[in-house]
Amino acid sequence: MIIKLERIEVQSHKDMEMIDITGDVERVVAESGAREGMVFVLTAHTSSGLLVTEGIECLERDVLAHLERLAPKEPPKDAGYGYWHNRYLDFDGRLGFNAGDHLKSILGGTNCFFPIENGKVVRGSRQRAYFVEYDGPLARTVMIQVMGQ
Repeated sequence: MIIKLERIEVQSHKDMEMIDITGDVERVVAESGAREGMVFVLTAHTSSGLLVTEGIECLERDVLAHLERLAPKEPPKDAGYGYWHNRYLDFDGRLGFNAGDHLKSILGGTNCFFPIENGKVVRGSRQRAYFVEYDGPLARTVMIQVMGQ
C-alpha cells in the first residue's frame, strides 16, 4: 500500500481568488507511483476552501461573486444582522474580523477527492481542482494525500 502526503504552498495575490491546483494534484499522484486508489486534497486554513468545477474564468468570477453575496465581508448596514465573530477574541487576544470568509469556507467546503485509475487522476473532462482564497493575499498550505497501490 502506498500512502504519500505532500504539502504544497499556494500564494494568493488577491483578497478573494480561485487558484487552479489540478496540475499539482496530478503531479503528486504521478510521483507517488500509485496505480489505483484515491487522492485527497485539504486546505489547512479555515478561511479558504477547495472547489471542483469547470475551469473557465467567467465561472470563477461567478463563483466568487455568489459566495460574496451569500456571506459578505461585512453585512449591509440595513441587513438587520452582524457577525458575532467580528470582535476582540478574549480567548486568544486577537481581533476577529473575517466571519464572512469563514462562512464562505463552510459553504464551499475545505476538501475534495478523486479516484486514481491506471496511475491517473479520474475527473470529468472539464473538472478542475481549485484552491479558493477568501481572506488574502496570503501564503497557504494545501495537503495532498495519495492512498493506493
